[in-house]
Order: sequence, then C-alpha cells, then structure tokens
Amino acid sequence: MDRLSGLMPFIRTAELGSFVAAGRALGLSASAVGKGVTRLEQQVGVRLFQRSTRSISLTDEGRMFQERCRRILDDLDDAQAALSRSTETPRGRLRLSLPIASYHLFQSAFLEFMAQYPDIELDIDFSDQMVDLVEEGIDIAIRGGELPDSRLMTRALPPVQLIICASPDYLARHGTPKTPRDLDSHQGVRFRFFKSGKLQEWPLKLRAGEAEIRTRTVLTCNNMDMVCSAIISGFGVGILPDFLAREPLADGSLHRVLGDHSIGPNPLSLVWPSSRQLSQKIRVFVDFISAHLEGQLADL
Repeated sequence: MDRLSGLMPFIRTAELGSFVAAGRALGLSASAVGKGVTRLEQQVGVRLFQRSTRSISLTDEGRMFQERCRRILDDLDDAQAALSRSTETPRGRLRLSLPIASYHLFQSAFLEFMAQYPDIELDIDFSDQMVDLVEEGIDIAIRGGELPDSRLMTRALPPVQLIICASPDYLARHGTPKTPRDLDSHQGVRFRFFKSGKLQEWPLKLRAGEAEIRTRTVLTCNNMDMVCSAIISGFGVGILPDFLAREPLADGSLHRVLGDHSIGPNPLSLVWPSSRQLSQKIRVFVDFISAHLEGQLADL
C-alpha cells in the first residue's frame, strides 16, 4: 500500500490544482504534499508538474500518468464495490430480449432462476427484432451468430447446431436428399429474418463457385414455431435449431437429412450493456444461465 499512498499526493494535486488544496483533502500540510510529489517524480524519472511561484500545471507526461492512475483507482473502486455487492441479495427488475423460438431452450432455466432468486422480477420480450439494448433499456439479450464490436459485454453460451430435416411422410413421397444439390428438386419451408428480410441460408458445405440451393419454397415466415409445424406436417424440407428439433427427432416426427454435409454450429451469446459496476442481478443471471445450459448439454 506504500506505493498506492505515494500516488495520492500527485492525484489530488492534479485534480485540485494546488499543493494546499491537495493537503487539505488528504489531511496533510502543503509541504508534505509537495515533498510526496517530488519523491514520486524521482521514482518515475520524469517531471510531472510545471511549477511557478503562483501556480502549478501538469506536464504532458504528468497528464498521461494521471489518466493511467485514475483508471487504476477506478478499478480498485470497482473491486471494492463488487465485494460489497457479493453479500447483497440480488433484487429488482431484469429486462430480457430473446428470439421467439428460444423459449424452448430457456423456459426451464428461467423458471428455475425465478425459484432461486425470488426478489428478481423477470420482464421477458420474445422478439426476432434486433433491439438496441441501451436505447430500449434492455438489461440482457440472447443473440446468435458472430457479434460485431459494440457497447456490449458478452458471455459465450453453448453453440446451436442448425438441423436440416423433414417428416417421414414427406420423405416417403419425395425421396431423401443425399447431396446438397438434391434439394433443388425439393420443396422448402423457409425462415425469414425479421430485420433484414433475408431467408435463412441452408447450412451446407458447398464447393467454391457452386450455385445456391434453389428449392421450390412453399412457405416463408418469420416465426420458427410455424416453420417447425409446417415441416412436421409434411410440407417440405426445412431448417430448425437443434433445441427445437430435438424432441420431434427423438419421437420420429422428423428425420435429419444431409447431416454429413452440414456446417458447424452457430455461436450463441448473452450480451448486456458494458458498465464498470455490473449489477448483482445481471451477474447472477449470466452465471446461472451459462451453468444451466452447460449442464443441460452434459445430460444429453
């Protein structure tokens, strides 16, 4: 702590503009503050202040050093605040934004979280529209795919595999595709992204320069549950996230096709606005959901 206490005369002088004011804030004499600053300058080997008989001002080196010291003290304040919050009971309203279909994946986790943290009120918005968390006042969102640089903090979740599948009845009538190009002669049930209006691409490995897959689309919609129902009902081949396809695959309502040609899983992340003092309710939610999903996958 000697090194830290030795910084305080410099930091207070830089903030208040005089040795006298810094001494008053620290309970020291102006002479003691001046000597402390001089010792620090000797230790770092540069002049931190320009001095005159009437005033003092930071040198360029002093200004840079002050910024670094301020960040260090902010980190210490955050560490102390985190220790204080660790003994608090998490409480308050927690606003969440999730893709509509993801309730199949998170429903049980949310119910368990509510039972464990009864003082936290969950306010959940299921929507496929990409919202601005800061402007909309959203605490946490679930997002898939690669994330751009932003004002958000992130925690990676277990990734989601996209499954190409069809009902046994549909495959009996139209045959089972063996290669990606076979889909050109099939009927497609397609998901459309809300924001861009683009169709979800077939998650298939295609050769360089190979033309896009062109099924005859029989249904396009922006609701994954509707896509799932149409595929199970035998209207065509479609794409489902693994958590939505898991049960119908297990009971035989759907069969997976082209598994050997599928690309790898998509990233899934928890995101929340960056803050130097992460609230306790956000912290426990992020840790709980991450652990829950990892345990859920381990049980499969």
